Amino acid sequence: MIVKILGPGCRNCQNLEKAARQALADLDLDATVEKVTDYAAIAGYGVMSTPGLVVDDAVLVAGRVPSAAEIRQLLEARA
Repeated sequence: MIVKILGPGCRNCQNLEKAARQALADLDLDATVEKVTDYAAIAGYGVMSTPGLVVDDAVLVAGRVPSAAEIRQLLEARA
């Protein structure tokens, strides 16, 4: 599983990464977490408002920071 955090590195992006890592740990999932900061690459996913959460090239969340519990539910549905 490849998890990407889309955003320039702002506080919301950092919070999303922290919540995603927590959800992955809670589910004991083996995943690679990548940060995507290039605006062209972010726009390539169709995300116009950051932060964004992408799992295996599917955009799951954009423009907000979901809770770790919500991310867990999204990851469980994809696992």
